[in-house]
Amino acid sequence: MLKTSAQITHYNPTALSPSAAQNFIVTDSEGKTYSYTEWRKLVISGDYNIRRTNQGDSRPEFLLYRYTAEEKAEHLKNMRRPAESKFFVTGELIKPFKVSDIYGNTLNAKAWAGKTVVLNFWFVGCQPCQIEIPELNKIAAKYSDNPNVIFIAIALDASFIISNSIKRNPFGYVLIPDGKRYADLFKINLYPTNVVIDKDGKVRFHSSGLYTNNAYWIDKTIEEIELGIKEL
Repeated sequence: MLKTSAQITHYNPTALSPSAAQNFIVTDSEGKTYSYTEWRKLVISGDYNIRRTNQGDSRPEFLLYRYTAEEKAEHLKNMRRPAESKFFVTGELIKPFKVSDIYGNTLNAKAWAGKTVVLNFWFVGCQPCQIEIPELNKIAAKYSDNPNVIFIAIALDASFIISNSIKRNPFGYVLIPDGKRYADLFKINLYPTNVVIDKDGKVRFHSSGLYTNNAYWIDKTIEEIELGIKEL
């Protein structure tokens, strides 16, 4: 049953099937109508939500509105933590491995030993991967002056495909091409998959799929590691 506007606190776009959500009529305060793809992308960013404005059995109508900074923080804090992926185990040791980026620069195992490492497994044709990139970029920018936190995006695609993609949708991680062999190391077959590894080389956070609060938990985990807070 679809909840009424009085019952909806935070809309979760993954709570309903796409076929149901695509039936929504979503407009903003100025009367602009948004397609399912447009409003879903905004809601998933965590910056926006929708509120139902009509009742009964008629076609559901929603108002798209933007959170204040305080509302967004509270919203993300109160959401359920993303489900853990099937490819990692919290607390397991991940041995560093050598990778080369799209520009030919090599990042060897020693370069990330003793550091907080944030991994993103993705591919250019993955729409959920593309949707979360702007939020991941914000985290990478936040720690851009901290050499003890490194961000690595391992893509399945060739360098030239990634280069063309980031012209349209820049990605602030170190970009690794031809990454299927690395994904295969962990038997990853769901994308995006995000992992945060602490300074001892242990997995502290991991998830697969698109979650509105993925970036929030990645950032929160990095903060805890940098503050020296051990996994509870």
